[in-house]
Amino acid sequence: MHKSGFVNIIGNPNVGKSTLMNRLVGERLSIITSKAQTTRHRIMGIVNGEDFQIVYSDTPGILKPSYKLQESMMKFVHGAVQDADVILYVTDTVELTAEGEGAENRSTEVVEKIAHSGIPTIVVINKIDLTTPEALETMAERCKRRLPDAHIVPVSALEGFNIPGLFDLILQLLPEGEPFYPKDALTDRSLRFFASEIIREKILLNYSKEIPYSVEITIDEYKEEPEIDRIGATIHVARESQKGILIGHKGERLKKVGTAARIDLEKFLDKKVFLQLHVKVSDDWRNDTRQLRRFGYEE
Repeated sequence: MHKSGFVNIIGNPNVGKSTLMNRLVGERLSIITSKAQTTRHRIMGIVNGEDFQIVYSDTPGILKPSYKLQESMMKFVHGAVQDADVILYVTDTVELTAEGEGAENRSTEVVEKIAHSGIPTIVVINKIDLTTPEALETMAERCKRRLPDAHIVPVSALEGFNIPGLFDLILQLLPEGEPFYPKDALTDRSLRFFASEIIREKILLNYSKEIPYSVEITIDEYKEEPEIDRIGATIHVARESQKGILIGHKGERLKKVGTAARIDLEKFLDKKVFLQLHVKVSDDWRNDTRQLRRFGYEE
């Protein structure tokens, strides 16, 4: 008997969805920072065993869209509710405290969709290292009221606590079926995609305010050679003023981003990388359907 299916990871921003997926896949596929809205696309990670294939899908955090980019991001979330074989709804001990009620309200529509979907669902309570067993019990009861048919699994994705137990439950809920991808596949995404995500992660880590959310990356050139990969990328910003901030005095800030991205790319690819970055103003791209389509957000 062979099991296979799509396990979609859904939840509010900053609850640790990307950390959880990376832990379950065993590879660093989703970028992780302390900033909200880190994940913009659905990113798939594939785990294969002799008698199973699990296709995990990390999705953007649930939010109320303010511009067309965020509308497209929410389409990925709603699509993930519809096409899952198993749903992992991720919350954490921070948003399940009284202070986190606003986050719960933001996700009400999605939670109701999940509740009425009939799809096997696991509520993953993350960051349990930040709470007490007594408080955790209250949080689990609260989750059960919102999703009565769901399994409740407490974990710490960062520490790796109870990940094996979560994996066993996922495997149990997975339907029988043939694999969707070759058994040696790790992801459905290309090297170009991961190169752009690693560059974007470094921008998220090195800039504040609106800069990280106004940036998109395109890979203009990717040449694989025996000893080195040569990558040329453009960083698109929404306004002229952002270009100067991104580049910095004598190009120092951009150089710092490029160096950090190159080091991570070399670890990811396990070979030398030559990385060249350019900055371009693509006016108000977050509200431009044509440009969003070019960046892979619109059908």
